[in-house]
Amino acid sequence: MERLICLAIGYVCGLFQTSYIIGRMHKTDIREHGSGNAGTTNALRTFGRKAGALTLLGDCLKCIIAMVIVRLLFRNSYGDILPLLSLYGAAGCILGHNFPFYLNFKGGKGIAASVGLIITFDWRIFLICVVVFFGLFFATHYVSLCSICAYLTAFVLVIILGQMDSYGMDGGHMTELYLLMAALTALALFKHRANIGRLLKGTESKVYLGKDGKKE
Repeated sequence: MERLICLAIGYVCGLFQTSYIIGRMHKTDIREHGSGNAGTTNALRTFGRKAGALTLLGDCLKCIIAMVIVRLLFRNSYGDILPLLSLYGAAGCILGHNFPFYLNFKGGKGIAASVGLIITFDWRIFLICVVVFFGLFFATHYVSLCSICAYLTAFVLVIILGQMDSYGMDGGHMTELYLLMAALTALALFKHRANIGRLLKGTESKVYLGKDGKKE
């Protein structure tokens, strides 16, 4: 039951669609422009760097808030599995972001929300993922490739650090944690399936921050 509560808390937080709200402020539906995705990259391409930064911040914060609420709610009763429950909160947030019911379940890809997940879950993983993301970004300018590689890196690091007993949970709960993180990684890959196809074909758009986020 506590897992369902965490998912529900996260889902409600995830319904705050930053880029959609910004789009409405511009009297437009961001899902009808660019890639059709209600996320940071499309906000950057459609409305510019300021909108992209605000979308990243808003989507990141909502996942952090979801995880903090879960930790405050369960820290006394389920303190021994708090890392797992907080990850369920983050998973709910990503689901709410990707599949908001009031937008006909058409949201974003969950990457900015996942940034909030990693920041809150383990700052060491976040720092390494930042290096991976920006190292690839300045080398390729493919945001989708950077996002996918950073997500895979986070997944591997969760397992490595978990096996080093960094999260203080027993084997059964650690396995559940790994499976949940694997499911989130698989979801990220699924949401990027079109991008992966374009990357393989060499037709994926590039992003240049110095050009106000306009694609090549």
